[in-house]
Amino acid sequence: MTYRAPVRDMMFVIQELAGIDAVAQLPGFEEAGADTAQAVLEEAAKFNEGVVAPLNWTGDQQPSALKDGVVTTTPGFKDAFKAFAEGGWQGLQHPADFGGQGLPKTIGFACTEMLNSANLSFALCPLLTDGAIEALLTAGSPEQQQAYIPKMVSGEWTGTMNLTEPQAGSDLAAVRTRAEPQPDGTYRIFGTKIFITYGEHDMADNIVHLVLARVTGAPEGVKGISLFIVPKVMPDGSSNDVHCVSLEHKLGIKASPTAVLQYGDHGGAVGYLVGQENQGLAYMFVMMNAARYAVGMQGVALAERAYQKAVGYARDRVQGKAVDGSTPAGGGIIHHPDVKRMLMTMRALTEGCRAMAGVAAAAYDAAHAHPDAATRAQNQTFYEFMVPLVKGFSTEMSLEVGSLAVQVHGGMGFIEETGVAQMYRDAKILTIYEGTTAIQANDLVGRKTVRDGGAAARAIAGQIEATEAELAKRDSVAARGMLLRLRAAREAFVDVVNWMAAEGKANPGGVYAGSVPYLMLAGNLMAGWQMARALMVAEDKLAAGEDAEFMRAKIATARFYADHILSRVPGQRDSVVAGADAVMSMPLEAF
Repeated sequence: MTYRAPVRDMMFVIQELAGIDAVAQLPGFEEAGADTAQAVLEEAAKFNEGVVAPLNWTGDQQPSALKDGVVTTTPGFKDAFKAFAEGGWQGLQHPADFGGQGLPKTIGFACTEMLNSANLSFALCPLLTDGAIEALLTAGSPEQQQAYIPKMVSGEWTGTMNLTEPQAGSDLAAVRTRAEPQPDGTYRIFGTKIFITYGEHDMADNIVHLVLARVTGAPEGVKGISLFIVPKVMPDGSSNDVHCVSLEHKLGIKASPTAVLQYGDHGGAVGYLVGQENQGLAYMFVMMNAARYAVGMQGVALAERAYQKAVGYARDRVQGKAVDGSTPAGGGIIHHPDVKRMLMTMRALTEGCRAMAGVAAAAYDAAHAHPDAATRAQNQTFYEFMVPLVKGFSTEMSLEVGSLAVQVHGGMGFIEETGVAQMYRDAKILTIYEGTTAIQANDLVGRKTVRDGGAAARAIAGQIEATEAELAKRDSVAARGMLLRLRAAREAFVDVVNWMAAEGKANPGGVYAGSVPYLMLAGNLMAGWQMARALMVAEDKLAAGEDAEFMRAKIATARFYADHILSRVPGQRDSVVAGADAVMSMPLEAF
């Protein structure tokens, strides 16, 4: 078995931290309690372990290929995608009205993690389709929704997101793809889009491209961008004027075809306006937010698989004797203290980020389904604060964990045949696409912290303080240690929030110089907060004699998180608050 889904830990997060019982009280989710979650996760585990995971290595060795305008995916991908679609996995979180299962994100997030752990390159196709469905649910006309969403939910068609152009990466104001209005109400689309994930492939009957373009005569900048549906295959079965002209050769995720698409070489690709002209960026942000959270789950997913790989190797690899003489004859390197430290770092980071993402998912569900408007707004604010952390911190975390996995393997980790190098290579893209870590950090600073004077951040700090009060009632060594570290981290977070709120307008250069350290600090704190909550649940369940082995491991992991990872936060605070001048002072000509 190449991958084992961590169903037990996922269910712990879903039940004890995300609160699936409360989610199941929300209108529309009445059937989505713990029993449903358990059943869905077990089926997802079976599918991903048996069907998708075995193709991961194959995809790295035999990437998707382009010949004569046709992209052929990795052997086995097409059949696996058919099975994925037939299993209803694409529609898991989408409305039943369009053929989906309508399950909450609190369950869906774990299934997303499993799919990405099994095979990141494969999982990118459903990820982009999810985003396209979300965008059309938000902004599509009823006719567009009926025409496209059921086919995407069923997996018959897939979706893409076309933002980037050769001259317009993250700066979407520079988009030049143009849309010419036609007498019949359609538009003709002309331009080049690059880095289009699954922009061309052989796994579905049609590809629904969602394309940002500028209508003739539209205002300059982001205010003049519109969103269009451009199907690969037209309703009459003819081919639209969109063509894949090349595939990128990449560091990782090699099986995922990253296409350069050319629109309009033969008279113009037919496009259908989504919503209103010049509102495209607002609609596309719906896709991007869905994708950003999902990419954060990719970080957790890769970290989990890298951890499993490293543990397996550390058990089997015999090398040297433990410094305390405790190594049994033929004992693996897992007996060495520093190998334990590396494995514990990997485990603690992965579990912390999974817990943070699960709690964010529950907030998303409440923000969309809770009957009380004030509660919906409160959860929406919390979820929006968490998205750049789930995306930014979890993906940077996956690089650290991937690097540690290679290190545990030693020289064998640097050899492709062991497979761990692929995980490290695959992880790098996660900190880049759907907005680099710096873009997530700029969002966290500008929209989520400075704009409201730090109010949302301080409200979350208040919730963390309540967790500290609960910890203070306990006398265990683990709880006392966690309280010490969590309090120091929360105080450091508030220091940064207050500094940014005060300096944001007067010293933007200095504030944004510390944006990524602030994101790393905040993500670390939020994951550590969830590990503190997990520690208390585990202590109580252990005292009740419930699942003792799992609960002891959870307590040990939480304690490690406090001492080794949360302890980083005060230093990050210092680098943000006191370090701006050191970033900004070097003359440009001296670089």
